[in-house]
Amino acid sequence: MTADDPLGGYGTIDDALVDCDDDLDGLIHSADLDGLVRMIDDRCSAGDWSGLLRVRSRSRRAVKTGRQLWPAATLAEYRIALLAPPPFVGVVLDESDGFSGRFTIGPLTEVAAQHHTWSELAPHLDRGPRATFVAHERVLRGEELPADVADVLPPVLDLPFTLQRWEPGYPVASYTELGGEFDRPVLPNAWEPVPIGASNRIAVLDDDDVELAVGQLVEPWTTSSNGRVEVACVDGDGAAAITALGVRSARWCELDAADALAWIAWAGGSGGAHGRRRGAASGRFGVWWLLAALGQFSEFPPRPGELDELLGQLRLWRWDALEPEVGWQLQLVIEDREDGTAWSIVATDQA
Repeated sequence: MTADDPLGGYGTIDDALVDCDDDLDGLIHSADLDGLVRMIDDRCSAGDWSGLLRVRSRSRRAVKTGRQLWPAATLAEYRIALLAPPPFVGVVLDESDGFSGRFTIGPLTEVAAQHHTWSELAPHLDRGPRATFVAHERVLRGEELPADVADVLPPVLDLPFTLQRWEPGYPVASYTELGGEFDRPVLPNAWEPVPIGASNRIAVLDDDDVELAVGQLVEPWTTSSNGRVEVACVDGDGAAAITALGVRSARWCELDAADALAWIAWAGGSGGAHGRRRGAASGRFGVWWLLAALGQFSEFPPRPGELDELLGQLRLWRWDALEPEVGWQLQLVIEDREDGTAWSIVATDQA
């Protein structure tokens, strides 16, 4: 198998799938999951992507005979998305296959985008939602996409395919053959005490839009794991917003916009302790949605210049109530200096 012949002599991928593979068929028949994992490792090492695709295909079909070999199928398609040549990546990202990637540690669109450029993958992808996510993931990894990409892909996220000047360097996943790392951005820690006031003097406001945006941002934490979310909006400053949560003592550290947005995006891409990771592209979408809710913009997406202006009038802090830092956390204070409104956000999850 070479760059000039990624199919290893097979005329088509269908030919590779139906080829005789006695060793694989024996492992399938005996439901030897350990043996299949060893075979996956061996075929990855040898660059036998056609053979790896057969492992994925036949392990999936074995479920119909009562053999629970889906972990082997999942591992095989993950390795294909991460390491295989683009024609094989296109197979596991086929839009008609709703099962593909369901149990992988991260979305295959994000996995594939780590080592494959858009120009390499584009000829092998259906022009559907998965292709759109791949394109957005490549944007976050620094690739400049063709100018017409927005014309040929469905607007799944309704976001531009270029980073705006106000956007941070978004945190992206690092996948390996054995797993992935989804590290939280390193944040400043110049803590100061929060001047907690009397909660009965604070005008608490209803802000359903911001609550919805925050709830969507960390939805896997609360629906698929043990997380909790609370948002308070007040007519007042950032300290009043923390006080409105019933906190008696707290500390905070002011953040610049880049640090705060990167943290928000990390939370939005994460699956929390037990939920499934959604990917960096979804994290970026969460940033835009939250900013749109904070700015009360009537259209989505807002014009990039509007968000740039909004960020110029916000102050942002990380905060906590002096408790140990555990698991997954997003504890943020946002203060709008123009209209005198502030929000406190606490979202946590732990194993």
